[in-house]
Amino acid sequence: MRKIFSSDNFKGENQNSSEAKKESPSLNQASARCFYHQTKKIFVGSWNIGGITPPKNLDMEDWLDTQNNSADIYVLGFQEIVPLNAANVLGPQNRKVSMKWNSLIGAALNNRTPTKVVEENKTAEPQKIYPLKEHIYAEGEHGQDFQCIISRQMVGMFITIWVRCDLYQTIRHLSILSVGCGIMGCLGNKGSISIRFYLHETSFCFICSHLASGGKEVDRRHRNVNAAHILSRTIFPSGPLHDMPQKIIDHDRVVWLGDLNYRIYMPDSTTKSLIKRGEWETLLKHDQLKMELTEGHVFQGWHEGAIEFPPTYKYRLNSVDYLGCDQQHVSRKRRSPAWCDRIIWFGKGMKQIQYNRSESKLSDHRPVRAMFTADIRVAGTCK
Repeated sequence: MRKIFSSDNFKGENQNSSEAKKESPSLNQASARCFYHQTKKIFVGSWNIGGITPPKNLDMEDWLDTQNNSADIYVLGFQEIVPLNAANVLGPQNRKVSMKWNSLIGAALNNRTPTKVVEENKTAEPQKIYPLKEHIYAEGEHGQDFQCIISRQMVGMFITIWVRCDLYQTIRHLSILSVGCGIMGCLGNKGSISIRFYLHETSFCFICSHLASGGKEVDRRHRNVNAAHILSRTIFPSGPLHDMPQKIIDHDRVVWLGDLNYRIYMPDSTTKSLIKRGEWETLLKHDQLKMELTEGHVFQGWHEGAIEFPPTYKYRLNSVDYLGCDQQHVSRKRRSPAWCDRIIWFGKGMKQIQYNRSESKLSDHRPVRAMFTADIRVAGTCK
């Protein structure tokens, strides 16, 4: 039990990616180089799965929308890929489900049939940062358009990042840090997985999180505490020359995605009535996260695009109806609909060009997605 509750498990799980990619020369050696700028498209998505294992024929295109709007980088975050029971929170980590998700994602991005996941390492061993080609696809497969540069699971949270193969060699300084904010303030049923890397000379940080649940005012404060802990306890290595950003908000481009669990602070009956009439603007005036962004507490300086889609939670499974909103299915558990699933960003150099949701009925949450254009600093040889 001492090992389970140790701070190394969730508070400061930090791993450089020297196993995956060799570090390039320090950024301080750039004085003899010239720089120019490129624009890349980045897809960011978040989905709370509710502990449901994905079927083999799950249509990922509804969410990823690769046929209509392809990106250069895909950052996909999940919550509750396994049920958040005691066995999964306290016991050894089973990576089989996350490998299934990666197989489905790889198939969708590379326009092929999902391959059988590798069955080795079913249960827990220290999870490594790895290129997907070594772990999911059978040896000898070629012709991929996208490659997984990094994946990590912490209990029910899972984040995976895919890039175009021609960008793979431009990714440097990969690093991961996980923070547990759940049971006893440290276990991984709630918390975050943060990934940072450099694309050319521009630093990125992506935070996938699952914050405290509940619709009461005390729960909102608990979510704020979770977010503050994630920001303060996520400290990346500064690199061999101590010239790389360590804190989340010190990176050039920062995106936070996940089930942030903020609710609509209105009477339940009023909320449901406004939803039936599609009055999103009125509802958003009482959205807890919008209020946090406006009042500048824990999310001071963060931004969110306009929300023009219905609340993403809580649906009856395999239904278009919210739980408890139809007369035929009245739930004992009162769950007012809310925009629990969000994508926000910090700093300059990014422009959000899409923010909506998809309509998969797999879980009680609808997945959300955002597309960004990001300014990238590229080093070149002076002529």
